[in-house]
Formats: sequence, structure tokens, C-alpha cells
Amino acid sequence: MAKENKTLKVCILGAKGYPYVYGGYDTMVKELGERLQKRGVDVRVYCHRSLFKEKPAEVNGIKLIYMPAVETKSLTQLTHSFFSMIHACFSDVDVIFVVNSANGPFGLISRIFRKPTAINVDGLEWLRPKWKGFGSKYFFWASKMATRFYDQIINDSDEMRRIYLELFKTESEVIAYGANPSVNSDPAKLLKWNLKKEGYYLIVGRLVPDNNADLIISGFVQSDSKRKLVIVGDVPYQDAYAEGLKSMQDERLLFTGYVTDPEELKALYHNCYAYFHGHEYGGTNPAMLKALGYGCAILALDTAFNQEMLQNGKHGWYFSKSPESVSALISKAEKSPDDLDRLRITAREGLTQKYNWDHVTDQYLEVFEKLKRGRKG
Repeated sequence: MAKENKTLKVCILGAKGYPYVYGGYDTMVKELGERLQKRGVDVRVYCHRSLFKEKPAEVNGIKLIYMPAVETKSLTQLTHSFFSMIHACFSDVDVIFVVNSANGPFGLISRIFRKPTAINVDGLEWLRPKWKGFGSKYFFWASKMATRFYDQIINDSDEMRRIYLELFKTESEVIAYGANPSVNSDPAKLLKWNLKKEGYYLIVGRLVPDNNADLIISGFVQSDSKRKLVIVGDVPYQDAYAEGLKSMQDERLLFTGYVTDPEELKALYHNCYAYFHGHEYGGTNPAMLKALGYGCAILALDTAFNQEMLQNGKHGWYFSKSPESVSALISKAEKSPDDLDRLRITAREGLTQKYNWDHVTDQYLEVFEKLKRGRKG
């Protein structure tokens, strides 16, 4: 069978842009976009115009399109995606790839234009405490609309696939988020915070209620540990929850704020005694993948998603949703340095093939090529 020579043209929208890296979706756009481009795909990424001082037409072979947005806290992302979707529908792309279930309703536009689409819907956004009232209802409705209008739903975990099947009666392709494992880092990077190897526990994530930093900090404060608890992360706005956490008084607590230097962050992961993961509503979590890839002993909130990622306790220990449970787990960890060593040694084995970025790219490419053939074949 003769191979079709026509270049596959894919655009990506719904994230902040490229090469901007701030969150999980931005990282995925970078890792996936660069690999697709190297495989001969014509990749175009829609960027938030206001975030880019310089606006090159192309970076690393990836074509960049800068779209405006209505710049308010609640409308920026949605209006940017709306304008991007209309632009994409009038372009010659073969497949439109959208991230974020909030963009679910915009699949109606691509359906009218008969453009093949795929959407990565992420986690259970409607359950997150920050989306109360209308926000929660919108995310649930938008996720439902995504299952109606997009040609292919993509979830990043088997558990999330099960939930979408149960709630929305829709099957989805499971393609995990990728990881970049690393063995070495510079321990001198820790001197900035006066930290020593295995002299601290670590939390990494936005200071929002569904990441449960308050639960972990409360449990730690109750414990007798002589180690520190290092909290990496913040929120990019004034917030009573985050301020409440940072006002907690205990000399063992260290709030670093955002750590933007990847080498510093890597050193913090590599050298912690154990990494705490309190994320509650999501599929494959990038912070957890980093912890596995950097060889951490992991202490995680007991959720179906975390059980899936840690292979039901093979690569971590669990705590339930109470400070007492956290405190008890810290006590166990303090008495079990050999067990934690074993978790560190085997952590990278948890990064099975499904979390390999090249494998992830293979899967996306297969989906995109199938969509192109489905519409035109």
C-alpha cells in the first residue's frame, strides 16, 4: 500500500501557548508538539497574545498563532479558545487538538465546519472547591458537551475513562501524561534554603484546597518529626486559603513560593526524605510523575487516581483525609528509613512505558491520523 505523502497538519489550542511553560497543559504542548514536529507533522500552536512580548511566527519548527482574549479572570481562557477555534476552522489543518474540558462547547463550531477534533479533558474540574456554584455547573456541562461534539475524547488515566463512561456514557482513548526521569541533580542548590539531603519532607503544587496542603501541614505540625516540611508552590492571586497556610506558625515549615528553576526543583525532589502528594481530583498528575521520575519515596492521599499511578501501593504509602492519618504515616516513615530507601530505589520502575513521552506521542499520532482518514477517507 503506497504511503500518503501529504503532510499531516495539526493545531493545538486551549493552553497558554508555546514555548510558554507554566502548568501541565503547557508542558504537554511543548513535549508533544516538539516530538510531532520532528516526525514531520505540521504543528501549529495557538498562543495567548497578551502573554508574549515577542511574537515569532515559528519556534523550533512549530508555527505560532497569537490570538486575543477578553482579559478578565473568568473569561480569558474561554474567549481565547473561542477565537482560536474559529480561526482553526477557517484554516487548512487536518485535525484540531483541544486541551481542557472547559472548551467542550466549542466542539459545536468544529462540527459545523466538519473539522476532525480531539480533546484532552483532564480531571474532575467540577468537583474542585475553587469552582463553586456556577463554575462547577459550567465545568460539568462543558465536559458533557465535549462528549457530544468532539470526535475523540482523550483521558489520561483508566480511572478517568471509567468515570466518563459512567457519567456521560462515552468511551475515551487513554493516553497518559509523559515523564522525564532523571537520576542526577546538584545538591548545592539546596543551600539556598539551608536544607540537607533527606532532612525534609516535600510538597509541590498550587496552594488550592483540592491539593490538601492544609491537611498535610496540620498532620506534620502534630508529628514529632525533627525534619522540615518544604512547601513549593503558591497561587498567582490574593487568596485567603493560601494566606492562611502561610500564616501557620511552626519553625519546621518552609514556604518557598514558586520555584521556576528546573534544576532547583529537581534537587528538591531528589534529596527529600519523602514527597507528600495530596492532589485529589485528577488523572495522571505531573507532580507525581516528577516524584517517580526523580526517585522519591512517595506518601500519597488514598484516591483511585493515586492508587493507579502508584500501582496499588507498590511505589508509595497512603494516608486518608485526616491530619491524624498524616501524622501516623510520618511516624511510620521516621521509624522506617530502610523501607523509604526501597521506595526510592524502585520509584522509577513505576514509570512504565505508558508514561514515556515518545510512546505518548505515538498514541496521539495514531489518533490524529485516524481522525484525518475518518473524515477524508
